[in-house]
Amino acid sequence: MVGLSNGEIPLVQIFVRDNNVDQALKALKKKMQREGSFREMKRHVHYEKPSEKRARQKAEAVRRARKLARKRAQREGLLPMPKKASR
Repeated sequence: MVGLSNGEIPLVQIFVRDNNVDQALKALKKKMQREGSFREMKRHVHYEKPSEKRARQKAEAVRRARKLARKRAQREGLLPMPKKASR
């Protein structure tokens, strides 16, 4: 990864096999969803005031901490494990 020292975001690369553009597009959307690119693009549509940015970041941190605590409690047996979705 060359040139990422100044905060650049690495580019996503998807290969189209057998001229199957639909499959490549599906893979691209999945990668972008996983990386949070859609959320980031949506956030940059309008200006976000510094106070709103701090509030959002704090809410995200609280959400992450709660999720981590919930996972830890499940591993320790304090909470029931989540039910697997049957497909």
